[in-house]
Amino acid sequence: MRKRQAAHIEAPPQVPGQPRPNTCCLCWCGCCKCLWNEDRMERSERQTCTKMDSIEAAEEQHPSLDEVLSWSRSFEMMLRSLEGREIFREFLRSEYSEDNLLFWLACDELKKETDPSVVDEKARIIYEDYVSILSPKEVSLDSRVREGINQSLAEPSSLMYEEAQLQIYTLMHRDSFPRFLNSTVYRDLLANRRRTCLDT
Repeated sequence: MRKRQAAHIEAPPQVPGQPRPNTCCLCWCGCCKCLWNEDRMERSERQTCTKMDSIEAAEEQHPSLDEVLSWSRSFEMMLRSLEGREIFREFLRSEYSEDNLLFWLACDELKKETDPSVVDEKARIIYEDYVSILSPKEVSLDSRVREGINQSLAEPSSLMYEEAQLQIYTLMHRDSFPRFLNSTVYRDLLANRRRTCLDT
């Protein structure tokens, strides 16, 4: 995969001091100005502010008690929250199922893409990374959905993984999410947020 990414990234000329165009491989390399990299860059910028700004930024980086509680009521709310996704990803990593979330996020990014050449590239990368039987990170999809994806590869579209994404969403929502809410990762965060509220 690294070779494929490197070849793809090196294709456009790089102007010194300028960011690369949005042609990366769904943000895994961190080279582009896509949504995931912008979030990472924004957090990094917040950490290099003045002392007063850094105190405010440090407080902003942690989810509030209300936000953490909202995750227990809604899987969707947790997925919409950057902090929620990061904490859920940490939990999934401990269960060796982080690839489900990464696949879901990659499909979500693909849906937003409108440039046909970028759609084609991202669709093939998702296939090679998560759907192909040769993939090291193969996600659990039923044979009917997998066959539909195989047929769509001839003419990739931004919605070609929609059914697969829904299947993985349902799996995470029904299987992983209840365990996450009972995990020490979530319970410790919730206790920490409650302590912080009591201290203030």
